[in-house]
Amino acid sequence: MIRKTTLSLLPLLALCFNAVAAPAMAPKRDLGYTEYYLKEFEAEVKRAGGNANTLFRSKNEALNRIQTLMKTYPQDPAVQALYERARVALMKSKGNYNQITPAMVAYLNNEKELREKYAKLSAEKWQQLQQGRELITKVFPSADPLKCNDETNPTDKTIVLPDVKYPDNQFVGATGEYIVVGKPSTGFYFVNIGGREWLGPYEAIKRFRREVDASIGETLNLTVLGKVTGPVMEIPGNLRMNLAWGWVVEPEALYLDGHIVATYDPTHDKSGSFVEEEKVAAIKEGWYTEKDVPQDATPERVMEIFLAAIKEKNYDLYVKCINPERYKTETAESLLRYHWDLHQQRLHGEYVHATFSNTKITVVKGHDDKNDLENFFLDDNQRDHLIKMQGEKVEHATVQSQAFDANGKQIGSKNVHRLIRKGGGRWYVDDYEIRF
Repeated sequence: MIRKTTLSLLPLLALCFNAVAAPAMAPKRDLGYTEYYLKEFEAEVKRAGGNANTLFRSKNEALNRIQTLMKTYPQDPAVQALYERARVALMKSKGNYNQITPAMVAYLNNEKELREKYAKLSAEKWQQLQQGRELITKVFPSADPLKCNDETNPTDKTIVLPDVKYPDNQFVGATGEYIVVGKPSTGFYFVNIGGREWLGPYEAIKRFRREVDASIGETLNLTVLGKVTGPVMEIPGNLRMNLAWGWVVEPEALYLDGHIVATYDPTHDKSGSFVEEEKVAAIKEGWYTEKDVPQDATPERVMEIFLAAIKEKNYDLYVKCINPERYKTETAESLLRYHWDLHQQRLHGEYVHATFSNTKITVVKGHDDKNDLENFFLDDNQRDHLIKMQGEKVEHATVQSQAFDANGKQIGSKNVHRLIRKGGGRWYVDDYEIRF
């Protein structure tokens, strides 16, 4: 009797064992909702194109649902598949990465060495400029123009004037354009910036920034070496005050401590230069990894050369890469330099390298000799006739860039650059303003 009872219980025990052994399966309804949000998250990641600074609206909903399913149904293959997809999407949402090699950031090290070299040269030059000259030893408080005598009158004496802030303290007065230094309680100096004595050295500093040291910004805090030419009454408009007496200073040299000294030179073709300016080109020549644009360079290759020219501060090569139609006038040339400065700032503060891909070429004018569909229906005479009739062929190319920071992380989304080629010649960068 006991044996029969035991045998009759075996099928029931087997059913119970199978029920325990079989993994719990997630409801199809839950799987469907979860996959919907995961697909939305995957689509957002794809649209971001590697940009980690994107708001992913479906991310948390998708990840929370998958986490709940994994904890409840860890053995369900469908849940595991969603989990693996979520892991891939999550990593992609953190941005694309690239291996940054020493060669990619060599320009930063080269510039650092050159910047240190010129900082030392400038400090030595600044001391030399002051040697053997009678300097005003007490800058502030300045002599009162209404009360000073022959001994205290600073006219025709040399002054070293610190904290000359440009353009912050610039103003246009009744007698000229100045930078004001000082305050009512200590007196004022007005640095004259309306003549070549200022413009020559100031333009030299701008050349130094363009050719050597991109860390110099637009706002300068200078020390001025100059001669006091006499008193004047002005209204320093930027200080919002009434008429005030001050001493006009005619600049001879501008010193940006830790960077460069530039001097006025009436015989120089640009009225001023920075210390050992004539040696910069020869020093940088050894940096250059690119020196010209080959005639047969592809659009991607032209963009690589264009980037190298900016990195290595090779302004002449930068211009060679650009469509000549874009800098025919003085205004256009000024824009060229303006965007050069912007590119320099970005390659020293936002990203250090860029890669180029996904080139697309279209014929916008003239006969397209690569259009196999149309050429199938044309004989040689017809093609020659179309070439003459449609005129010079003009092609446009688009190339995508992807920028990376010093850690190899992609910065921003991919950007599209347009290039142009005429008459089968070489490719030129047309929209040089676009960031990488």
